[in-house]
Amino acid sequence: MQPWYPLTFLDSNSPIMEQLIFFHDHTMMILTLVTIMIFFNLYTSFSNTLINKNLFQHHMLEMFWTTSPCLILMFIAFPSLKILYMIDEMKSPLITLKTIGHQWYWSYEYADFKNISFDSYMTNSNTLRLLNVDNRITLPLKTQIRNLVTAADVIHAWTIPMLGVKTDAIPGRMNQLNIYMNIPGIFFGQCSEICGMNHSFMPIMLESIPMKFFINWIKNF
Repeated sequence: MQPWYPLTFLDSNSPIMEQLIFFHDHTMMILTLVTIMIFFNLYTSFSNTLINKNLFQHHMLEMFWTTSPCLILMFIAFPSLKILYMIDEMKSPLITLKTIGHQWYWSYEYADFKNISFDSYMTNSNTLRLLNVDNRITLPLKTQIRNLVTAADVIHAWTIPMLGVKTDAIPGRMNQLNIYMNIPGIFFGQCSEICGMNHSFMPIMLESIPMKFFINWIKNF
């Protein structure tokens, strides 16, 4: 576990999350430089009250403070547009998972395999408080997976931070998520929408395993 995990992102397990972390660091670097420049200008202005006494107009200075914010926004906008395209892009998914939100549990259906569906309820655990479930999702790693998310009653939100995925589960509407996992393991999430009194009791538990083990899991389900 990261020593600074309360102040940083969790380790990424998908290309999308890697790009989101890179974009965060990229934006914070720009904001830090802008903040330093502003405080430096304030310091120089207050340290000498006569510095701008005879400065009534300066065309180059006006062009600078007009164009520099535009350039800064462009440096922020282009990477964000790239990430938005990556999140929405879906390239020939091998497996389709359907997720249905209920008050207050999740239901999952493997659309490509008949009669594979189950409900996922939170269970008591001393080590994984509010995160452990009785039936976890099992998916293969390094595989393009499509997750169709909807709800049966009220609005929920299906979220796994380490995968960089989050979408609302809306009744009567089907939203789509792109999942691609790099490493095996168990990853956790929770409903991120205030969906009712037991909103905090809707954990998400996903296990990524190699494809050959996933095929055996499907056969033995």
